[in-house]
Amino acid sequence: MNKRKSLIIFAIALLILSGCSSSSPKKAASTKAAATTIPSSSTQASSQPEKVSVTLGFAGDICFADPEQVMVRYREKGNDISKCIDPEYIKIMNSMDIMWINNEFCYSDRGTPMPGKAWTFRSDPKNVSILKVLGVDIVGLANNHCFDYGEDAFFDTLTTLKNAGIPYIGAGKNIKEASSPVYLEAGGIKIAYVAATRAEKYILTPEAGENSPGVLRCYDTKRFVEEIKEARANADYVIALPHWGTERSTVLEKAQTSSGREYIDAGADVVIGAHSHCLQGVEFYKGKPIAYSLGNFWFDDSTEDTMVLEVDISGEKGSPLNTTLTIHPGTQKDLTTTMAGSDKERNRIFSYMESISNNIKIDSSGRVSSF
Repeated sequence: MNKRKSLIIFAIALLILSGCSSSSPKKAASTKAAATTIPSSSTQASSQPEKVSVTLGFAGDICFADPEQVMVRYREKGNDISKCIDPEYIKIMNSMDIMWINNEFCYSDRGTPMPGKAWTFRSDPKNVSILKVLGVDIVGLANNHCFDYGEDAFFDTLTTLKNAGIPYIGAGKNIKEASSPVYLEAGGIKIAYVAATRAEKYILTPEAGENSPGVLRCYDTKRFVEEIKEARANADYVIALPHWGTERSTVLEKAQTSSGREYIDAGADVVIGAHSHCLQGVEFYKGKPIAYSLGNFWFDDSTEDTMVLEVDISGEKGSPLNTTLTIHPGTQKDLTTTMAGSDKERNRIFSYMESISNNIKIDSSGRVSSF
């Protein structure tokens, strides 16, 4: 399905801060509109209020690491991702004006596993083509696996994504790049994506420095809050994407609830988390949603409920914009991610999400509201 709106990528951070000249990002053939890199100063103000209608998509942890079991299944299925991830999900993901996913591995054929890590993930750079099939426009690298094979593999990851025309957030060749928002435009509004991580109990993934590569951390929220404020000053809509929480647990850490609200106070319109490898709850704070974790999307051999989260933005440009959340529920099972196909299965997942959330209601269409 073609995109509903033309998507224009403001990858200012990637062009100015990366110190390399990348070509304009390209979309998957037959599924995405062509993207053009333009300076933010060229956005023209309208003399009349413009109606805004933008649909953004988000999915959780994904891993293309060789020779992990998900990629063994992918090879068994003839390198056809539609036999591993439900075609209905792929259709929905390609229909989003902008689609984000958590890239929980590095792209490289170099490096050695980081000492002291139980799990390390590295993927053949050619596998980046799977993101194109899935309709992914931007990925998160603020996580605990992007540096699994060291500095060379990390740089290969950045280069692979740049060459594929896919912006990344939350990591970079230095702290300036790792902590800079990425601005995308859809439906005539400028959308800022910001990301940071506080996922490791024993911190091994390096934080970027003035002249060294790594991630942006948010154990201390000060730098991330400043990034959100910068994004708020330069965009119509701000999305904060923290990597946080306790793995395989629906119990929220105090740091999640306190900092999630802090990020909204700093200017985020929505906070969407990852890392727990299972779904966590949703709440509204000051009328703005916090989805604490989207869990696994296609990551391992565990059986977990999952979702593609749809964020619909509406209103008038120049005025406060409205956010509506819709859950597209499904399950990761037997190395395959399948969208819930029956009302019974959909309602089961909706009821489960309500039970682990704070004061929300999910209707039969998957729309989330607070009460």
